[in-house]
Amino acid sequence: MSLTVNNLEGNEIAADYSRIASERGRWGETWDVVKSSFWKLVLINIFMLIGFLPGVGILIVRSMRIVSLGALAPTNSNTGIGYPATPDMQGLAESIYLSADLLFYPLLIVAGFIASVGVAGGAYSIKKLLNSHGQFSIKGFFRGIKLCYFNTVLPATIFLAFLVATFLIGDWKDYVIASGGSAAGPIVAYVFIIIATVLVGIFCGWLFVVGISYRVSFLQLFKNAFVLIIGSPLQTIFFAGMALIPVWLYMVGSAVDIIKIISYIVFIFLGFSFILVIWLSFTQWVLDLYVTPNIKAAEAAAVGKTAKQLESEKQQDEKRVAMELLAAGKSELICKPILPISEENAVRPLGKTFTRSDMENVKADRQKLDGDIAAYEKEHLSDPVYAEYNKLFSEREKALKDDGKKSKKKKVSSKNLLGN
Repeated sequence: MSLTVNNLEGNEIAADYSRIASERGRWGETWDVVKSSFWKLVLINIFMLIGFLPGVGILIVRSMRIVSLGALAPTNSNTGIGYPATPDMQGLAESIYLSADLLFYPLLIVAGFIASVGVAGGAYSIKKLLNSHGQFSIKGFFRGIKLCYFNTVLPATIFLAFLVATFLIGDWKDYVIASGGSAAGPIVAYVFIIIATVLVGIFCGWLFVVGISYRVSFLQLFKNAFVLIIGSPLQTIFFAGMALIPVWLYMVGSAVDIIKIISYIVFIFLGFSFILVIWLSFTQWVLDLYVTPNIKAAEAAAVGKTAKQLESEKQQDEKRVAMELLAAGKSELICKPILPISEENAVRPLGKTFTRSDMENVKADRQKLDGDIAAYEKEHLSDPVYAEYNKLFSEREKALKDDGKKSKKKKVSSKNLLGN
């Protein structure tokens, strides 16, 4: 498998806009779009946030479940009627988390199908903003859902499956350690699943971008995403980390209440849009590095054609022009020279009152003009532009009239001029 992206040139998903060349560079243009379209990004973020509400609801119910189990578990174990006993508290908290997460975290994968609706529309709208200098419409948001939903839900489902597995293995590790079991196996498994989730997350990020940007086959989608990761590993890690700044802010906020409140506000108004703006700006820059050389290579290949190939293409072009002329029919405006208009050839006009002498002067001017037209036509009729045009029609008309049967002639028209 060659490490080149394929089938991207000319297959961009841009149903209602055309890319406008950037004069300031990718990041300069991105900053201009953010400044000029800030409230559009806020609106897009709110639309996407609606799709995440089921997932947020699942996490809230999970937290309530953990609180309720934590309150009841230490006091609901008796050895006899009315005789409380102190239960074994070792690993109790970890078992509560594990049981709750086994119940609720897999539901996040289902919620991802709903969230992908908003992400598909938001990603298409932000891509349109970046590539068309601020164009946005509500209709375009819903068009993005239609065009990009499958290529959004696919990487989202893959990533969420690994993320849920990471949380569950982490809970299992904590439970085994708290219960006094051997920690080596769970720790190794936890480290491996974290590494796998990070790598799969980066791959799914590229899978998402290629899918919403270009129409390619399923296999080409995976291959191109892999090639783009291999081609820009350090840049991908850096800009992925930069795009996830709202997530890092939320994680820090878990320890500092004021930062948590700020992170909530950020996510409500701009968090999801910020992530997509950074990620799509970076990935489009990388895609241009791959797509533009392929276009130039195709142009260079055309320039480097042999003389025989160029001659063949020239003949095909001439044939196409001839067929178009034949289809249009012979034009009197093209088949013979026409005397240019000038003051010397002007006919003197008659006034409101005129005499016989004036009429004779007009007649003389018209006769002179007719003579000049005939002389000009005779002089220039052999010019190549007229000679080739008339030759084209005369040969074709002759071929049509003389078809091997002396007693039968074909009628010459713009339709049968194109016949065999």
